[in-house]
Amino acid sequence: MGIIGWIVLGLVAGLIAKAIMPGKDPGGIIVTILIGIVGALLGGFLGNAIAGEGLQNFFSLTTWVLAIVGSIILLAVYRLVTRGRSHA
Repeated sequence: MGIIGWIVLGLVAGLIAKAIMPGKDPGGIIVTILIGIVGALLGGFLGNAIAGEGLQNFFSLTTWVLAIVGSIILLAVYRLVTRGRSHA
């Protein structure tokens, strides 16, 4: 998957993760994309470690599920880390 594919996958996975876990988060669309991309990598790593299934190709359902699950995990961690900080 090329860099454009990773950005699109990250953006969509990050947006879906935010839709599943609504709430105010510091950062905008750039943070959403970064959380999605890193979450996709995390999901692929966990999927490969647990089930031997990593990120395959852009149109694979497994790729999308792993990316979204990884983004949800990363979003939860991000919220825990930034919870005590001022949002001004």
